[in-house]
Amino acid sequence: MCGIAGFLSPGTGLEQAQLEDIVRRMTDAIAYRGPDDSGVFGDASMGLALGHRRLSIVDLSPLGHQPMHSSCGRFVVIFNGEIYNFHELRKDLEEHGADFRGHSDTEVLLAGVSRWGLAGALKRFVGMFAFALWDRQERTLSLARDRAGEKPLYYGWSGRTFLFGSELKALRCHPRWSGELDREALGLYLRFGFIPAPWSIYRGIRKLLPGSFLTVPIGLSSGEKQPEPVSYWDWLETAREARRVGFDGADHEAVDRLDTLLRAAISGQMCADVPVGAFLSGGIDSSTTVAVMQSLSSRPVRTFTIGFAESKYDEAPYAKEIARHLGTDHTELYVQPQDCLGLIPRLPQIYDEPFADPSQIPTILVCRLARREVTVSLSGDAGDELFGGYPRYNLAERRWRRVGPIPLAARRALSAGLRGFARAEPWVRLCRGKLARTTAAFLGRCEGAAAVLASSGPGEFYRHHNSQWREPGRLVAGWAADGFTAFCDDPLADRTTTLTEKGMAIDSVTYLPDDILVKLDRASMSVSLESRVPLLDHRIIEFAWRMPGSTKVRGSITKWALREVLYRYVPKAMVERPKMGFGIPLDSWLRGPLREWAEHLLGERRLRDQGLLNPAPVRRRWQDHLSGTWDRQYHLWTVLMLQAWLEEEKKGGGSSMAARTLSEQGH
Repeated sequence: MCGIAGFLSPGTGLEQAQLEDIVRRMTDAIAYRGPDDSGVFGDASMGLALGHRRLSIVDLSPLGHQPMHSSCGRFVVIFNGEIYNFHELRKDLEEHGADFRGHSDTEVLLAGVSRWGLAGALKRFVGMFAFALWDRQERTLSLARDRAGEKPLYYGWSGRTFLFGSELKALRCHPRWSGELDREALGLYLRFGFIPAPWSIYRGIRKLLPGSFLTVPIGLSSGEKQPEPVSYWDWLETAREARRVGFDGADHEAVDRLDTLLRAAISGQMCADVPVGAFLSGGIDSSTTVAVMQSLSSRPVRTFTIGFAESKYDEAPYAKEIARHLGTDHTELYVQPQDCLGLIPRLPQIYDEPFADPSQIPTILVCRLARREVTVSLSGDAGDELFGGYPRYNLAERRWRRVGPIPLAARRALSAGLRGFARAEPWVRLCRGKLARTTAAFLGRCEGAAAVLASSGPGEFYRHHNSQWREPGRLVAGWAADGFTAFCDDPLADRTTTLTEKGMAIDSVTYLPDDILVKLDRASMSVSLESRVPLLDHRIIEFAWRMPGSTKVRGSITKWALREVLYRYVPKAMVERPKMGFGIPLDSWLRGPLREWAEHLLGERRLRDQGLLNPAPVRRRWQDHLSGTWDRQYHLWTVLMLQAWLEEEKKGGGSSMAARTLSEQGH
């Protein structure tokens, strides 16, 4: 795992030393992603600079140093991530005459591109990665990202300079950086709580889409269109094709096949030249990952869990029981409220653009715990998206069955009526105690129903159903819904597809890469820990979509097939319990220890002076929450994380994070 950054600035007359100095500052801003080594490459004739920060995982010797040059001299690469099948690829390449100096996967990447071309090599790689490849012969710069979007990569023009990097703070260190807030992205953020690709918080700066690459010819200028990404693997197309092919075997055969694929993926991801462990929450996904790991290991697997004093949020006892049964070397840490509260001022630095998933806090804490003992940790993420684990799937399915058959015109008329009724919140202020809370809850449901009733189809219905601020236009001055409508197409458009399956597909290409994987990447990298997600092996993804829906959701049982795999390693009674989220008591903290901090960021004058948000709805939500009548924690956290990010941006503090992080770790 590493950090990469660079730029292409032809015709600016910069000398090589100047190019290298600039790109070194860019990579120093993300030094925590790779504290073990650094390197730069510059070509003054092309105006090109590549920079790399290395977290040594495979081939710890100097032969793994980057930027790395291909043996033929044509290519130079900076690479972030892992190619898990590089041993098999290396053997194939050696049989065709390739010669290797070291034993890193980066060297295999270069040899693979030399033999198969970029697109051909990408289709053969099994892994998580983001990299930049300079082709000296064709004079082109190519950027590529893994299939599921585990590793981040930003790119875009700032003036006449094409910039790219693992995180935005690297781009901001370039002397020609001129970031401008993108109001369209801001509206999408307020709706979802994250900024979906290809948007970023800055106008003209994009996230490379998962499963794609793009090529920048040396002659392209900032006045031309952004280079268009080319897809080499598409999740939705894979899902459509897999559903067409299907799986004809019995249920137990599907479970057998899933078990085999999990064992292969986890075995490959346990390979490293540094200590490897796993996060263990005691839930289905992480327990399955750890159970398979332990069955493949000759020694106890290191597992890590954090616990909370509040029983509503505490999964540590379940994790401990699983660890004891499997025989892992288990570490748990009960965190205090001050541990979580102390992290909040650093969240804008760590996440680098507005990001509002409250589980970002416990994720950072468990990564800190794991980093004390290991350099790599496996995660159980993606089980919900692949096997229908989120309760919202079933809830949305039931609601759509009731409202979907109603003609659209009638639903929109009903929506308008409910919206007016729901906004009659002064009624609640005339009530007291339990009656006030009951009335507020009823009006909240009316407000939610009004927003989703007007949906033109199940895809839009599902997205509305899971939106936070459902009407960003009331909140963001000058916002249009164009960005949101781009997400409203039906991802699996056929009549046999259930809304649960549509929801899984939607989440797999938005919520998973842009929330779950962003959360994990930034949290783990902030402490120089490599996180790996075995369930995102593309062969598991493809098979999961071949499996019939009944092997995923069976009545009230979610993730049926994954549970059946787990029961082969762990007694059923240990894991059969209601799903818990990985959260914090944010609702009470906002009324207690976080109240002063929140009031400062949500002040009416502050909001008005910024000119970004309409203060009225924000202040109304804040007062509602403080009254104890409404729970507005998610609305408020989204705005608070934006405000905290804006404050950090104003101070210019994002790029100073590296020094503090490395100092804390003792590097």
